[in-house]
Amino acid sequence: MDFLELAQKRYTTKKYNANEKLSDEVITKLKNILQLSPSSINSQPWHFSFVFNPQIKEQLAEASYFNAPKVLESSCTVVFSAIDNLEKFEQQIEANLPEGAVGYYRQFLKPLPEHEVKAWLQHQVYLSLGYFLSACASLGIDSTSMEGIEKDKYKQILKLQDYQPLFAVAIGKRDENDANQPELKPKSRLLVDQIISEL
Repeated sequence: MDFLELAQKRYTTKKYNANEKLSDEVITKLKNILQLSPSSINSQPWHFSFVFNPQIKEQLAEASYFNAPKVLESSCTVVFSAIDNLEKFEQQIEANLPEGAVGYYRQFLKPLPEHEVKAWLQHQVYLSLGYFLSACASLGIDSTSMEGIEKDKYKQILKLQDYQPLFAVAIGKRDENDANQPELKPKSRLLVDQIISEL
Protein backbone atom coordinates (compact mmCIF):
# COMPACT_ATOMS: atom_id res chain seq x y z
CA MET A 1 0.00 0.00 0.00
CA ASP A 2 1.46 3.39 -0.95
CA PHE A 3 1.39 6.42 1.33
CA LEU A 4 -1.63 8.03 -0.34
CA GLU A 5 -3.68 4.89 0.30
CA LEU A 6 -2.52 4.87 3.93
CA ALA A 7 -3.58 8.51 4.29
CA GLN A 8 -6.97 7.72 2.83
CA LYS A 9 -7.53 4.80 5.19
CA ARG A 10 -6.05 6.29 8.37
CA TYR A 11 -8.49 8.01 10.72
CA THR A 12 -8.78 9.19 14.31
CA THR A 13 -10.03 6.18 16.21
CA LYS A 14 -12.86 6.89 18.64
CA LYS A 15 -13.42 3.41 20.07
CA TYR A 16 -10.86 0.66 20.73
CA ASN A 17 -11.05 -3.09 21.21
CA ALA A 18 -9.77 -3.28 24.78
CA ASN A 19 -9.13 -7.01 24.47
CA GLU A 20 -6.70 -6.77 21.53
CA LYS A 21 -3.18 -5.83 22.61
CA LEU A 22 -0.25 -4.78 20.46
CA SER A 23 2.70 -7.16 20.35
CA ASP A 24 6.06 -6.43 21.96
CA GLU A 25 7.59 -6.51 18.47
CA VAL A 26 5.30 -3.74 17.25
CA ILE A 27 5.92 -1.62 20.35
CA THR A 28 9.68 -1.98 19.88
CA LYS A 29 9.35 -0.84 16.25
CA LEU A 30 7.38 2.22 17.33
CA LYS A 31 9.99 3.10 19.94
CA ASN A 32 12.74 2.82 17.33
CA ILE A 33 10.74 4.96 14.89
CA LEU A 34 10.28 7.67 17.51
CA GLN A 35 14.01 7.62 18.19
CA LEU A 36 14.53 8.41 14.49
CA SER A 37 12.04 11.29 14.40
CA PRO A 38 13.28 14.43 12.62
CA SER A 39 13.83 17.70 14.49
CA SER A 40 15.41 21.04 13.68
CA ILE A 41 19.22 20.88 14.09
CA ASN A 42 18.61 17.31 15.33
CA SER A 43 17.69 18.89 18.67
CA GLN A 44 15.60 15.94 19.94
CA PRO A 45 14.08 17.90 22.87
CA TRP A 46 11.63 15.19 23.83
CA HIS A 47 10.63 12.30 26.03
CA PHE A 48 8.08 9.60 25.17
CA SER A 49 6.26 7.68 27.91
CA PHE A 50 4.67 4.37 26.86
CA VAL A 51 1.97 3.64 29.42
CA PHE A 52 0.59 0.09 29.73
CA ASN A 53 0.02 -0.15 33.48
CA PRO A 54 -3.77 -0.21 34.10
CA GLN A 55 -3.50 1.75 37.36
CA ILE A 56 -1.48 4.54 35.73
CA LYS A 57 -3.82 4.56 32.73
CA GLU A 58 -6.75 5.04 35.11
CA GLN A 59 -5.02 8.04 36.66
CA LEU A 60 -4.27 9.50 33.23
CA ALA A 61 -7.86 8.89 32.14
CA GLU A 62 -9.09 11.01 35.05
CA ALA A 63 -6.93 13.85 33.67
CA SER A 64 -8.05 13.38 30.06
CA TYR A 65 -11.51 14.97 29.88
CA PHE A 66 -13.59 13.34 27.10
CA ASN A 67 -10.55 11.30 25.98
CA ALA A 68 -10.74 9.07 29.06
CA PRO A 69 -12.29 6.05 27.27
CA LYS A 70 -9.55 6.05 24.64
CA VAL A 71 -6.85 6.03 27.32
CA LEU A 72 -8.55 3.14 29.11
CA GLU A 73 -9.52 1.02 26.10
CA SER A 74 -6.41 1.39 23.94
CA SER A 75 -3.53 -1.06 24.15
CA CYS A 76 -1.13 1.71 25.12
CA THR A 77 -1.10 5.46 25.68
CA VAL A 78 2.02 7.28 24.54
CA VAL A 79 2.67 10.65 26.18
CA PHE A 80 4.77 13.16 24.24
CA SER A 81 6.70 15.65 26.38
CA ALA A 82 9.04 18.53 25.58
CA ILE A 83 12.13 19.34 27.58
CA ASP A 84 11.29 22.20 29.94
CA ASN A 85 14.72 22.89 31.42
CA LEU A 86 16.79 25.03 29.08
CA GLU A 87 20.02 24.44 31.00
CA LYS A 88 19.58 20.68 30.64
CA PHE A 89 18.73 21.07 26.96
CA GLU A 90 21.87 23.11 26.32
CA GLN A 91 24.00 20.49 28.08
CA GLN A 92 22.35 17.80 25.93
CA ILE A 93 23.04 19.48 22.61
CA GLU A 94 26.58 20.45 23.59
CA ALA A 95 27.31 16.80 24.40
CA ASN A 96 25.66 15.32 21.31
CA LEU A 97 25.46 17.77 18.41
CA PRO A 98 28.13 19.12 16.05
CA GLU A 99 29.50 22.61 16.58
CA GLY A 100 27.45 24.08 13.73
CA ALA A 101 24.13 22.98 15.25
CA VAL A 102 25.10 24.24 18.70
CA GLY A 103 26.24 27.51 17.12
CA TYR A 104 22.86 27.92 15.40
CA TYR A 105 21.08 27.50 18.73
CA ARG A 106 23.37 29.98 20.49
CA GLN A 107 23.11 32.61 17.74
CA PHE A 108 19.46 32.44 16.71
CA LEU A 109 17.50 30.82 19.54
CA LYS A 110 19.17 31.38 22.89
CA PRO A 111 18.87 35.21 22.66
CA LEU A 112 15.07 34.93 22.35
CA PRO A 113 12.76 35.22 25.38
CA GLU A 114 12.50 31.95 27.30
CA HIS A 115 8.89 31.34 26.30
CA GLU A 116 9.82 31.58 22.60
CA VAL A 117 12.67 29.10 23.00
CA LYS A 118 10.36 26.67 24.79
CA ALA A 119 7.75 27.11 22.06
CA TRP A 120 10.40 26.21 19.47
CA LEU A 121 11.28 23.09 21.46
CA GLN A 122 7.62 22.10 21.61
CA HIS A 123 7.29 22.53 17.83
CA GLN A 124 9.92 19.81 17.42
CA VAL A 125 7.80 17.40 19.45
CA TYR A 126 4.87 18.06 17.12
CA LEU A 127 7.10 16.99 14.22
CA SER A 128 7.52 13.64 15.94
CA LEU A 129 3.73 13.34 16.26
CA GLY A 130 3.22 13.42 12.49
CA TYR A 131 6.00 10.90 12.07
CA PHE A 132 4.46 8.63 14.71
CA LEU A 133 0.90 8.73 13.34
CA SER A 134 2.18 7.86 9.88
CA ALA A 135 4.25 5.01 11.30
CA CYS A 136 1.20 3.63 13.10
CA ALA A 137 -0.78 3.69 9.86
CA SER A 138 2.01 1.88 8.01
CA LEU A 139 1.99 -0.87 10.67
CA GLY A 140 -1.79 -1.28 10.67
CA ILE A 141 -2.12 0.28 14.13
CA ASP A 142 -5.03 2.55 14.98
CA SER A 143 -4.32 5.80 16.77
CA THR A 144 -5.87 8.87 18.37
CA SER A 145 -3.87 12.01 19.08
CA MET A 146 -5.17 13.83 22.17
CA GLU A 147 -4.40 17.40 23.17
CA GLY A 148 -7.35 17.29 25.56
CA ILE A 149 -5.34 16.38 28.64
CA GLU A 150 -4.49 18.10 31.91
CA LYS A 151 -0.79 18.53 31.26
CA ASP A 152 0.35 19.33 34.78
CA LYS A 153 -1.54 16.34 36.21
CA TYR A 154 0.02 14.11 33.55
CA LYS A 155 3.44 15.40 34.59
CA GLN A 156 2.74 14.58 38.22
CA ILE A 157 1.33 11.12 37.47
CA LEU A 158 4.27 10.19 35.25
CA LYS A 159 6.78 11.70 37.71
CA LEU A 160 8.46 13.66 34.94
CA GLN A 161 11.28 16.05 35.78
CA ASP A 162 12.54 18.66 33.33
CA TYR A 163 9.88 17.66 30.77
CA GLN A 164 6.39 19.01 30.16
CA PRO A 165 3.69 16.77 28.63
CA LEU A 166 2.10 18.30 25.54
CA PHE A 167 -0.30 15.64 24.26
CA ALA A 168 -0.89 11.90 24.23
CA VAL A 169 -1.60 9.29 21.56
CA ALA A 170 -3.78 6.27 22.21
CA ILE A 171 -2.74 3.27 20.09
CA GLY A 172 -4.22 -0.16 19.57
CA LYS A 173 -6.82 -1.91 17.45
CA ARG A 174 -10.16 -0.33 16.65
CA ASP A 175 -13.48 -1.68 17.79
CA GLU A 176 -15.15 -3.07 14.67
CA ASN A 177 -18.18 -0.91 15.43
CA ASP A 178 -16.23 2.35 15.69
CA ALA A 179 -18.50 4.82 13.89
CA ASN A 180 -15.62 7.09 12.87
CA GLN A 181 -14.12 4.63 10.36
CA PRO A 182 -13.83 6.11 6.83
CA GLU A 183 -15.96 3.26 5.50
CA LEU A 184 -18.79 4.42 7.79
CA LYS A 185 -18.07 8.14 8.03
CA PRO A 186 -16.24 9.57 4.99
CA LYS A 187 -13.34 11.91 5.70
CA SER A 188 -14.17 15.62 5.60
CA ARG A 189 -11.36 17.72 4.13
CA LEU A 190 -11.09 21.01 2.26
CA LEU A 191 -10.55 20.69 -1.48
CA VAL A 192 -6.97 20.55 -2.76
CA ASP A 193 -7.43 23.83 -4.66
CA GLN A 194 -8.51 25.55 -1.42
CA ILE A 195 -5.34 24.71 0.49
CA ILE A 196 -2.61 24.40 -2.17
CA SER A 197 -1.33 26.90 -4.68
CA GLU A 198 1.32 26.67 -7.39
CA LEU A 199 3.48 29.69 -8.16
